[in-house]
Amino acid sequence: MNRKLRIDAEKAAYTAINAVMPEGAVRRALLGKRFPGRVFLIAAGKAAPRMAAAALSVLPVTVTEGIVISKYGHFDGPIAGLRCFEAGHPVPDENSVLAAEAALSLTEDLREDDTVLFFLSGGGSALFEKPLIPLRELQDVTRQLLACGADIVEINTIRKRLSAVKGGKFAAHCAPARVEAVILSDILGDPLDMIASGPVSPDSATCDDALAIAEKYGLQLSPAAEACLRIETPKALGNVRAQVVGSVGELCHAAGEACQRLGYEPVFLTDRLACEAREAGRFLSAVLRTHAKEGKKLAFLAGGETVVHLTGHGLGGRNQELALSAAEGLRGLSNACVISVGSDGTDGPTDAAGGYVDGDTLDELKEKGISLHDALHNNDAYHALQAVDGLIVTGPTGTNVNDLYLGLIDAE
Repeated sequence: MNRKLRIDAEKAAYTAINAVMPEGAVRRALLGKRFPGRVFLIAAGKAAPRMAAAALSVLPVTVTEGIVISKYGHFDGPIAGLRCFEAGHPVPDENSVLAAEAALSLTEDLREDDTVLFFLSGGGSALFEKPLIPLRELQDVTRQLLACGADIVEINTIRKRLSAVKGGKFAAHCAPARVEAVILSDILGDPLDMIASGPVSPDSATCDDALAIAEKYGLQLSPAAEACLRIETPKALGNVRAQVVGSVGELCHAAGEACQRLGYEPVFLTDRLACEAREAGRFLSAVLRTHAKEGKKLAFLAGGETVVHLTGHGLGGRNQELALSAAEGLRGLSNACVISVGSDGTDGPTDAAGGYVDGDTLDELKEKGISLHDALHNNDAYHALQAVDGLIVTGPTGTNVNDLYLGLIDAE
């Protein structure tokens, strides 16, 4: 393993993630705001604890009551004056439902001069849930969507219609109170109605869109679930004002600046990468091989959200699979590496944020008796990378603005 490249790659990635922590964005969003009447706070998503704590530190008024909902292990401790719930992700669980029910109860019978401060970040689709079908069935549909290779917009188009709080329904529930939404985006292009399945945003997707997605992926749905897909969601909400305060574009920009400080010339590829993780890894390694002999220190940057089509029963996530897929294309290059990390610090159902590979990785795998092809076919990137010290483990970061993909070339 090229230790210098590993150090540079991790330093650039960690610096970028630190630059998109939600505290500053939340404070800027609330600066100078005044809220008449009572103020209720709801925060849902992987970044919810930090967003809520930042809001409390800057709000000029006292919050009447509040609820914070995040993934297991994402709270550093209690948040004064707020009820905190941990729940399941990426598949909702009983605590997801309990948390949503608590939020619905808290916001019943609001007055016109009340304000609901709603802080939303990625992961909210699973963490904040009140299903219109039995929870077990919703969990099965979610697993089907995650396994078939559907992208996040397609997944959330289905989720909205199976939920009593998504697709603008929570905002409608809060009426006539005003909803002030501050949103950390984890979806390419920052579509408000798709981030965490848009609990407080009018839905741009239609029933026909949802039915077409179900047919495209051959989803196994009960008659009750299929009937939900045929019920239209709110298309206009007069009581909501929303703003996006962080995105993957900011993550890529921060990574580019970090690479420049380390002496690399940044080359920005895209902040909208959306394809199979394996294909993205192969593409990035091909770019590096093309430029590896130019004698320049280069950093190729991309951001986005890839997908994994499950073909096996191993352990991993999209960032680990992307990194592992780049190993073959990098073989033999002494001056190139790829790092792929989720900004939230969690990649799939693992304790890793992503993975690192360089020109030595493929040979190191072979020395361990591990077949790259078999590991990818079985979706077992975690154990393959673990065997060659290729896992990136950060723990929950407190933010969530998609993934960062970085390829470095050092001057030979």
